Amino acid sequence: MWKCFLTRTSRCFSTSAGNKALKWWDHVAPAPKDPITSVTEAFLADTSPTKINLGVGAYRDDEGKPVVLQCVREAEAKIAGCDFLESVSSAVSSKLVEESVKLVYGKNSDVIKEGRFAGVQALSGTGACRLFAEFQRRFYPESQIYMTDPTWSNHHNIWRDALVPERTFHYYHPDSKGLNFSALMDDVKNAPDGSFFLLHPCAHNPTGVDPTEEQWREISYLFKVKNHFPFFDMAYQGFASGDLDRDARSIRIFVEDGNLIGCAQSFAKNMGLYGHRVGCLNVLCNDAKQAVAIKSQLQQIARAMYSSPPVHGILLVSGILSDPNMKALWVEEVKVMANRIQSLRTTLRKSLEELGSSLNWEHITNQVGMFCFSGLTPEQVDRLQRGFHIYMTLDGRMSMAGVTTGNVSYLANAIHEVTKFG
Repeated sequence: MWKCFLTRTSRCFSTSAGNKALKWWDHVAPAPKDPITSVTEAFLADTSPTKINLGVGAYRDDEGKPVVLQCVREAEAKIAGCDFLESVSSAVSSKLVEESVKLVYGKNSDVIKEGRFAGVQALSGTGACRLFAEFQRRFYPESQIYMTDPTWSNHHNIWRDALVPERTFHYYHPDSKGLNFSALMDDVKNAPDGSFFLLHPCAHNPTGVDPTEEQWREISYLFKVKNHFPFFDMAYQGFASGDLDRDARSIRIFVEDGNLIGCAQSFAKNMGLYGHRVGCLNVLCNDAKQAVAIKSQLQQIARAMYSSPPVHGILLVSGILSDPNMKALWVEEVKVMANRIQSLRTTLRKSLEELGSSLNWEHITNQVGMFCFSGLTPEQVDRLQRGFHIYMTLDGRMSMAGVTTGNVSYLANAIHEVTKFG
């Protein structure tokens, strides 16, 4: 009986498919290559001994190698042998969030004393942005997000996949290679009241262009007037100035003005923990009761996405931030990294000027943080890759982490060669 039934059933399926087996996934085409990761792929495939990777977004030492900070080594020694294979405990998670928000608002901030923030751990800065994008879509389904033009390429993917429509607002001025402040303010003013904006509080990616403190005050005031919601993606705290508090100043200005904000934090770059995916998302609230409600919603979203994050990195970060000695060591190491990058900016600019370049390279030292928006055209970038084995994204974004004292002269000469004839 069963044999007869199975025979008839299979015959039926075969007939409905036109005697052809169903070919699953034949309609799936390859996804477009990511503009940043594809640079690294091309670099790795190059066998030239003089090759330079200026696409990498993580810090490197003067030999071009990844760095394990001393504070991280000490934190690892402290947790060695701990039983942390189970899901992260609520106590450890709370400690991470508590110490992270102190970096945002200041350890003595009223926001923290009053418990007016909803904070959850996240899968680095990308995960924190994705959580917020989903939160935005759920509770403001008709909203859109305004992003700087340009912004980090993955921002577009994150809000797109959360089904939040995207718009851009003026930010970078290609002629001055600085901030297009008047156009930025016009766009903020002309946006519908109550709009969401994605902002970079320091070390803007990809341009390295940050507003001055006075400009941030004007932006914050206009946000308050327009009742806009600013969401800050803070991936490079410490890399702009070497001072963690100074790099959070823009956020604190918004808070002082009475703006409610959201903030994504990442410890991938400033602690050298890229592979551990440690981050935090916090949303500033009107009161502690509202914070409890929002936190519960963020936790529910995270639960469906990935349940809980890896525990090892969380133990490292919370251990460093909660230990005064290890935190002090980290602060010093961040300053060393920031100062090295700034020093290489100075050297690169000086080298180009000494070569007799007719172009103005002041923007190399005027910009801050991990990235330099060089002003190179896609054609010039292509010539650097083909003729000099130097790799960067086509928009001319150079990661200063890929520059060393050993290759900076070669880089300057190559840039001079591809730019001297326009």
